[in-house]
Amino acid sequence: MRRVCVIGAGSSGIAACQVLAARGIPYDCFELGSQVGGNWRYLNDNGLSSAYRSLHINTSRQVMEYASYPMPQDTPDYPGHAHIARYFDAFVDHFGLRESISFRTEVVDAAPDAAGRWTVRRRHRDTGQEGVGTYDAVLVANGHHWKARWPRPSLPGTDDFTGVQTHAHDYRTPEPFTDQRVLVLGIGNSACDIAVETSRVSRRTVLAMRRGAHIVPKYLFGTPTDRLTHSWLARAPEAVQGLGLQLLLRLSRGRLTDYGLPAPRHRVLAAHPTISDDLLTRLGHGDIVVRPAPRRLESHRVVFEDGSVEDIDAIVYATGYDISFPFLGNELIDPGDNDLTLYHRVVAPHQDGLYFIGLIQPLGAIMPLAEAQAHWVADLLLDRCALPTLEEMLSEIAAYRARLGRRYVASPRHTIQVDARAYVRELARERKQGAARARRRGIR
Repeated sequence: MRRVCVIGAGSSGIAACQVLAARGIPYDCFELGSQVGGNWRYLNDNGLSSAYRSLHINTSRQVMEYASYPMPQDTPDYPGHAHIARYFDAFVDHFGLRESISFRTEVVDAAPDAAGRWTVRRRHRDTGQEGVGTYDAVLVANGHHWKARWPRPSLPGTDDFTGVQTHAHDYRTPEPFTDQRVLVLGIGNSACDIAVETSRVSRRTVLAMRRGAHIVPKYLFGTPTDRLTHSWLARAPEAVQGLGLQLLLRLSRGRLTDYGLPAPRHRVLAAHPTISDDLLTRLGHGDIVVRPAPRRLESHRVVFEDGSVEDIDAIVYATGYDISFPFLGNELIDPGDNDLTLYHRVVAPHQDGLYFIGLIQPLGAIMPLAEAQAHWVADLLLDRCALPTLEEMLSEIAAYRARLGRRYVASPRHTIQVDARAYVRELARERKQGAARARRRGIR
């Protein structure tokens, strides 16, 4: 029986553990922190969580929950991080997974050996004690929202700026920005949340962006907006979906330019959605001022692309995250520009036994997709599925990249994008085709 190493006990790692346990595959899981939940554990002692005190999910609980363990019916439509952390604890305890997780344990290196197995070195963060294990497969579930991505190249004058410069990754509460002049750089979900919060305590909050975005409310006509993924609209062609959603947004929110935001130059489904119920209201109240991208920083000022100037005390860079695997050499997998060579976003085609769980940016929620990925990997580990040839895998990867290029705005944010419903169907097809390959090759 093959033995597996799972790296990380966040939302994707515990999904992988549950599937492996249910399928009878022995495994060890190593988690940097002292609790499960990863990014959703506020003030996680692994030091990597980006959760802020007011954080709530942007997908409703029915879309987010695991298929194997639904969320309680009394959970709010959009629960906060505390609800979600309790849900993850209940999930782990329900399936008896906690004893299989080594907490406060950092995987420092994972590499294939001459026999085709994987040598994994680990270190306990408190005692410093090291250990080595040998595994037939490694499932990487260390997340992709923990390594802050700063503007590259840096803005001119960055070193001369006398105010505070921080990244959204380190934002927790708005109080440190009380009575300050704050610039939030970005137009993603974190940028909007932080701008809204700081505008309640700051002297002035400025929201600057390189391009416009479609602002999607959490509710449309009293129903969580992502329930549209289960409506007739989700079964229509992508172009029809986009037009339908754009019409609904126009009817419910009006023109974004009326709020002072730049008109988006892309279709509504050509970028990861920015979801906010509060941003437009704060803009309408005049509590947030919109500016284009900064051109340069000066000692206490920021000059923007339109020539306007603002006195600024603090800058929050909500500029996204870099994908990183500190325990894997770049010769095994290169995460440069967040563009990875992975078959169906899971399998490393050049490295036998190396799989990635939850390394996707879905229009939907990661949790049930990570669960589906883990089931496919379990099929491969149990020889119930077989992979196609290397050439076929590389061809699929090239086709995926071409689809991304046709649909999405060019950005490191969109290199791992998937449509949740379509991706579930994609994995189901691959499992069926993989089973047929296994039969043809005489694999039991």
